[in-house]
Amino acid sequence: MKYDAIIVGAGHNGLTAACFMARAGLKTLIVEKEDHVGGAAVSLSLTPGWTYSNCSYVCSLLRPEIIRALELPKHGLQVIPYEGGAVFNSKGDYFAYLSDHDALRRELIRHSPRDADGYERYARAVMRQCRFIKPLLLRTAPDPVALKPRDISELLFILKRFHNLGAREMAETVRFWTMSIAEYLDQFFETPMIKAYIAGSGIIGTGLGPYSPGTAYVLLHHYMGEVDGAIGAWGFARGGMGSITQAMARSFEASGGEIRMGSGLDRFVVRDGKVRGVVLENGDEFEAETVISGMDVRRTFIDHTDEKELPADFVRGVKRYRFRGSSGKLNIALDGMPSFTGAPKDASFLRGDLHFLDDMEEIERAYDDWKDGRWSASPYVDFLIPTQIDPTMAPPGKHYATIFVQYAPYELADGQWDDANREAFAETVISKIERHSPDFRKLIVHKEIRSPKDIEDQVGLTEGNIFQGELTFDQLLFNRPVPGYAQYRSPIKGLYMCGSSTHPGGGVMGAPGANAAREVLRDLGHRIDMGLSA
Repeated sequence: MKYDAIIVGAGHNGLTAACFMARAGLKTLIVEKEDHVGGAAVSLSLTPGWTYSNCSYVCSLLRPEIIRALELPKHGLQVIPYEGGAVFNSKGDYFAYLSDHDALRRELIRHSPRDADGYERYARAVMRQCRFIKPLLLRTAPDPVALKPRDISELLFILKRFHNLGAREMAETVRFWTMSIAEYLDQFFETPMIKAYIAGSGIIGTGLGPYSPGTAYVLLHHYMGEVDGAIGAWGFARGGMGSITQAMARSFEASGGEIRMGSGLDRFVVRDGKVRGVVLENGDEFEAETVISGMDVRRTFIDHTDEKELPADFVRGVKRYRFRGSSGKLNIALDGMPSFTGAPKDASFLRGDLHFLDDMEEIERAYDDWKDGRWSASPYVDFLIPTQIDPTMAPPGKHYATIFVQYAPYELADGQWDDANREAFAETVISKIERHSPDFRKLIVHKEIRSPKDIEDQVGLTEGNIFQGELTFDQLLFNRPVPGYAQYRSPIKGLYMCGSSTHPGGGVMGAPGANAAREVLRDLGHRIDMGLSA
C-alpha cells in the first residue's frame, strides 16, 4: 500500500509531525510497535482501578502553539497546574516552594533573608535566559557552514538576539550555558536545602552531577515551559500523560490520518540513495517516498538502516552521540494518602513535587554511585501524588504516586537488571521516602519498577535516556544530533528525523515533531502555514 508519508513511532513527536502532514492534505500513516500510542507519554493501568503515567509524568514543555494548532483541548486534553513543592531534610525541617510570590518570599525569609533577595535576582536571570531561547524552539537550527540564504538568515537571527542582550548579558549567557548548576546557584543562595531543591532541575534525566559543567542549561530546559500562560509552571494532564498523545491521535485521525499498531519497524527500504518505504517486523510493507522517524538517531540509523547506505562520517557521528541513561521510575498504587512528618497537615505544597535532601553534596554522592555502576544509596527522587489534583487516576479515597529517581545506571557494575536488583533498587527508594513518611510503605498496593534498561526495552529510549540523548552544549542546536544533519534531514533522500534526538531536544514538547513537519512540507513544495504563530 502506498502513502504520501509514513511516520515511524507514535510518540508525541511522531504524532505531532503526523498531524501537520495530514492537515496539509497528505495521505499519512503512522506505524507503531505497541498496541497503544504514546511512546514515553502514556497512561496505562497495571492494577485494577489505578492508572499510571508510566514514563513521563508532568506537563509544562508542550508548546502552546502546538496545543492551539492541533486543537488538543477539543480532542480531550486538559492540563491542571499544581502548586509548588517542597524539600524535606534529615533534621525535620522543610523548604516549601510556593506558587504565590508573597508566600514564597515569606518562606525564603524564614530560612534566610539573603536568600529571599537572592531569589528575586535568580528568577530575573533565569527568565532572561528563557526569553532568549524560547523563540528558537520552533525554528530550525541553522547549519553554520552552509551558505544557503535560509541558514545565513537564521544565523543572523540568533546573532542579533545575542547581540541585543548587551555585553554584560552576553557574557552571562555564555557562562550560564556552560557552567554547573551548583556554581550558578551559589551566586544567589546560601541555604543548602534551598539550593538542593532548585538544583534537581539541573540533573533530572542526565548523566551529570550538580557540579558538572552544563547542568545549568538542563535547569533552563525544565523552566522554559508553561501552563495556561504561567511561565515555568508545571501541571498534570488529566487522566495521565497518555491523554496528551490520545488527543494528538484523535486530532490526527480527524484529519484523515491512519495508525497501524502492534508491529515494530524491521527496516527502512532504501534504493539508489532514496527511501522507498518501510518493512515491519510482521512482514507488512508500506511504500512512501517520505518517511519520518520518531525513534532516536541510533535506533534509526544503526538498528534499522543498512550502513552501506550512509556516509562513513555520518555513521561515526551517530555512534559518538551520547545517551548515558541515568534515571529510574517507580509508579505506586496507594491505599490512601500518606502523611509526612515534616509537613503541616493538609499543606498545599504536598500537591506539588516533593524531595528528600539535605544539600547539594548529597546529590553529588548519588551521582558518584552512578559513575561506579550502582544505583544511588541515597537517591534524588522527584515524588508526586497526582491524584490529589486528578482523582481520575485511582479509586475513590485511594492515591497514585509517581517517583522519578536519579541515579540508576543503564549497566550495573555487579550483575544485571533482574527481578532481584529491581526490587533492591525499589527498596532503596521506598526506604528513603519512609524516613519522611512513616506510613508510606504500608499503603503500597502495587508498584511498577523501571530501570533504564526497562525504559529502553519497553519504551524504545536508548539506554533509558529520557531526552533521546544528553542535553549538553556539544549536543545542542546545529550539533544535534550530528553536525551537518541538524535540520531533520538525513543522508538518505526522503528519510527525516523528528524525535528528541533533534533540536531542541527532549521532554514532552512537540517542537522537534513540528519543526520536522515544516521542513518536510517545504521540501515537498507545500505552502507553509502550520498555524504556529504565537
